[in-house]
Amino acid sequence: LQKHEFFVDMTCEGCSNAVTRVLHRLGGVQFDIDLPNKKVCIDSEHNVDTLLETLKKTGKTASYLGEKSAQ
Repeated sequence: LQKHEFFVDMTCEGCSNAVTRVLHRLGGVQFDIDLPNKKVCIDSEHNVDTLLETLKKTGKTASYLGEKSAQ
């Protein structure tokens, strides 16, 4: 699985819940939400465009930060 890191302009628990909802709906993803740093790390076979479009469904500003090397 690819590990991708995204910036999502989340300001509260509600924002992170919205991210959780859209990612669960997409399916086939494992993810970590880092609310203080406004980052979402996603393990997925979906391509970056699909993941970014999905994150944008929250109505938040989202951008791709890059691939994260598996540690």
